[in-house]
Amino acid sequence: MAKRRTFNPEFKARVVLEELSGVKSTAEICREHQLKPQVFSRWKTELLERVPEIFATRPSRVDEQERIAELERMVGRLTMELEAAKKASSILTSHLSRNGR
Repeated sequence: MAKRRTFNPEFKARVVLEELSGVKSTAEICREHQLKPQVFSRWKTELLERVPEIFATRPSRVDEQERIAELERMVGRLTMELEAAKKASSILTSHLSRNGR
């Protein structure tokens, strides 16, 4: 059984852009890269459908900064909880070993 080839997104974009810019025809691209025209057509359709996403508004820097601050607070809280658990564990361990258990 033949193994299916996989193509990374950069390759797909480059190949489709060659056709869209008029550098090469669809037939030339398919022959050069040994692609079926249906595969190339699917890549081209997907690219053209998703182009508007590139220009969609991104979350503002303020939203990103708020998320970062929230995550930093969470890391700090979890670090403190971990330290408290380590201290409690060492106290219990030393207490149990002194009692001969």
